Amino acid sequence: MKRNIIQSLSILALSAAIFTSFTYTTDQNNKLSAKEKAQGWKLLFDGSSTSGWHLYNSQAPFTVWKAKDGELFCDPNDKTGPGDLVTDKEYKDYDLKFDWKLPKGGNSGVFINVLERKDIPTGWASGPEYQLLDNANSDYAKPEDRSGCLFGMTSQKTAVKTKPADSWNHSEIKQKHGKVQFFLNGVLTTEMDFNSKAWAQKVAASHFHAFPEYGKHTNGHIALQDWATGIAFRNIKIKEL
Repeated sequence: MKRNIIQSLSILALSAAIFTSFTYTTDQNNKLSAKEKAQGWKLLFDGSSTSGWHLYNSQAPFTVWKAKDGELFCDPNDKTGPGDLVTDKEYKDYDLKFDWKLPKGGNSGVFINVLERKDIPTGWASGPEYQLLDNANSDYAKPEDRSGCLFGMTSQKTAVKTKPADSWNHSEIKQKHGKVQFFLNGVLTTEMDFNSKAWAQKVAASHFHAFPEYGKHTNGHIALQDWATGIAFRNIKIKEL
């Protein structure tokens, strides 16, 4: 009897430890450590609301972007109307980190230096895009369309694939004085100087030349792309430099 009680207590203790460990790990998402706070990091997603964000060129309520279970996600089944999600605040020099996941064949992106004006119909018409793409998407055949690239403009400096569909990837965007770096799962994938002649030439030679404000700015809003396949984000945090 005594032995059975000891065994039962051991099992309960082990279960409690596993539960505590799981809870602790889960609770770390969408939170800042004391060290991060001291370094100046700020959350752009609190884990439970869309506070601090609005639809591009609109202040109307929306449901296509939802905050649930610690994720900020674009619901592909919501037919109320599409729209890229834009930060209320504009940013210039910063370090931005975020986790993201896509379903199989998914496609999305993060736009930076976005101008919000009625005469500019979409975020991508002004803001260069950090591409997010599942490896199973047909666009993966184009080197300049893979995750971590400046969409349509640069290929990966170092080849790196995303994790399997529905798995979390980690990305980082650093921008200072117009010089930008993209990282995917810890690997530097893109570098560009938006003030350089080389960048201006790339834009002029691309289909983006038809959009006069594209890539011309080194500050603006950050935008998350609405896409038909859906996209989820978490741990979106920024430190202004």
